[in-house]
Amino acid sequence: MQFTTKIPVQKSNFPIDYDSKVMLLGSCFAENMGKKFDYFKFQATTNPFGIIFNAVSLEKLIRRAVENRTFTENDIFFHNDLWHCYEVHSELSNSDKDAFLESLNDIIRSTNKQLNDSTHIIITLGTSWVYRNIETNEIVANCHKVPQKQFTKELLSIHQTEESLQSIISLIHSVNPNCNFIFTVSPVRHIKDGFTENTLSKAHLIAAIHKTITNHKSHITYFPSYEIMMDELRDYRFYAEDMLHPNQTAIDYIWIQFFENYISESVFGLMNEICSIQKGLQHRPFNPNTESHQKFVLTLEEKMKRINERLPTIQF
Repeated sequence: MQFTTKIPVQKSNFPIDYDSKVMLLGSCFAENMGKKFDYFKFQATTNPFGIIFNAVSLEKLIRRAVENRTFTENDIFFHNDLWHCYEVHSELSNSDKDAFLESLNDIIRSTNKQLNDSTHIIITLGTSWVYRNIETNEIVANCHKVPQKQFTKELLSIHQTEESLQSIISLIHSVNPNCNFIFTVSPVRHIKDGFTENTLSKAHLIAAIHKTITNHKSHITYFPSYEIMMDELRDYRFYAEDMLHPNQTAIDYIWIQFFENYISESVFGLMNEICSIQKGLQHRPFNPNTESHQKFVLTLEEKMKRINERLPTIQF
């Protein structure tokens, strides 16, 4: 007897393996997936500019990175004892102006290389709701706690999000024509926008992604993380205490659906080996000086050495 509705996930025609170079961009759910890639030691980079929720802001950053267009003093501002940039997340803000600009431009250069080299780009969109700076008339990625009166709030249309997604694909394919894209919608609910407003926002994202996929014959797929959370995991026991974010059980479940369909079966055995090593590294003995523990450590080191000899990109 089935007690849940299974969401079908299509097998990828361009599976990820340990030679793949993956970049994850977008909302906080991209961070959740990025931690899984990191745990299993794939070559993956997550959100170099911090969490970005909307497609327009992502497009702006990708354009800047592809064109190698650096940030200048005109792109930053001082507020609450820190230098900020409306294009990036506040986790990058800095009290030192020169260090902030240098850091931002280092990220531009590294992201440019990663976009050129990536085999897979995974983009997780969070919301269609955006804030527009009244003074510049520009949509911002983050308001940095600047007073609300300096912004207007608006809902991106399906067409606006689709245009940004098309631009992202074109920009990256202009320097990396064989790059594959995986789009998904974050299962995190943005209830601060309102219940109906959150549903409308997610609907716009899903419609825009599917219109974008329809316009491309290859290289692009949709992974239904939002649908898995909303339908297959339709229970508050799969949510964190705020009842908005998926808890670790839900994240683990969605990851399993992802790797079973988007990771090459040829590396499942290696993933199991790495998982075993990771669990060993997390083990905390009662007495680290015992002979048995010393043997355990030597065995663990030998396992890591063997994997590193096979794949030098993997470092524990």
